[in-house]
Amino acid sequence: MTTSSVSRALPWALIGAACLGSFAATSSGTTRAPFLLEMAHDLDVSMPLVANLVSVTSVAWGITSAAAGYLSDLIGRRVLLVAALVALALTMCGQAGAGTFLWVATWASGAGGCSGAFMGVVFAEVSARVEDSQRGRALGWVMSGQSLTLVIGVPLAAWVGSMIGWRGWALCVGAFALGASLALLLTVGPGKRVVVRNEQRPPLRSALSPRVLSLLATGIAERICYGLAAVYFATFLQSIYHLSLAATAVPLVVFALGNVLGTILGGQLADRLRDRLLTFAVAMVLSGLVALALFMWHPSPAVSAALGFVYVMLNALGRPSYMASLASVPEQMRGTVLGLSGTSSSLGWICAAGLGAVMISTVGFEGFGPLAAALGLLGTIGALLCRRLAEGTLQS
Repeated sequence: MTTSSVSRALPWALIGAACLGSFAATSSGTTRAPFLLEMAHDLDVSMPLVANLVSVTSVAWGITSAAAGYLSDLIGRRVLLVAALVALALTMCGQAGAGTFLWVATWASGAGGCSGAFMGVVFAEVSARVEDSQRGRALGWVMSGQSLTLVIGVPLAAWVGSMIGWRGWALCVGAFALGASLALLLTVGPGKRVVVRNEQRPPLRSALSPRVLSLLATGIAERICYGLAAVYFATFLQSIYHLSLAATAVPLVVFALGNVLGTILGGQLADRLRDRLLTFAVAMVLSGLVALALFMWHPSPAVSAALGFVYVMLNALGRPSYMASLASVPEQMRGTVLGLSGTSSSLGWICAAGLGAVMISTVGFEGFGPLAAALGLLGTIGALLCRRLAEGTLQS
């Protein structure tokens, strides 16, 4: 077998371990959704207070993602990947045993921090182990672990939790995290560490080039577009069509399947099409157009579910191209840059929750369409600007 053929083989063991780790990291917060009422009753607090844990975890996620990404470029990725997942397992055990909401919030913040520390670093590790021509597919498969949280994780949490409660499910997520940490310990060898002496390491301002900063800002707009639908789609269906929570289950699964399909197809497109940023730009503008129909046209729940599927699929279609473009930086600073991508994503989620709440209280869900369309256009403009900056760098 030739060296070139070996280099073209995707590291499936690593990708599988990274996918399991991303599933555990995302499940630590997302799969809390079925237990909001149960947790509120158990902890003697209001349900909205429990729901607001997502903001707390997003802040912790964003802070640790940037810090861990930078640290991984200094000391290597293996120790951070394994330690983050082991710590995540411990924080989930802490949540399971917490007796008050304050302690649940404290442990949930820790879980968000551990998850943020893991995700940026694992993207950097997978990016380093594949050629640029395969990076879209590899990162797409890792992101599918996050997407599967909606398709498999939430229904599984509801089913298992009906037998062992939310505390028992927290222990299950901790077990997933421990399993992923062991898998990564075996697949990320010591030789894959990234150790760079200070005199060899480019300055931080080199990592935060105008192109990278523009990409990170564009990523905020993209995550707001996704977050508006992901956070409020169930509420949208209940408010517009007066559906019960149980009746939203099928549309939500359809929505989640669109995310999975878009991520997988997007990984293929990112490696087959030469211009990744143009692919991302087209996906953003198309998803913005679909958002107008999704939120401003309400013929039936089935049509809205289908439009939700198309909207989230188009949004996810551009995500692997975006991440592969962001990973196209020198190896010595890849952890820092991809760690900052987690920070920009967290900002996007927080903005999505806030902007959505403002829209609902002022103009209603009809305002989501123009808002998502405008953000899609901003994302498109940002991607084209980054594309121009990349061309200028190559010419210079």
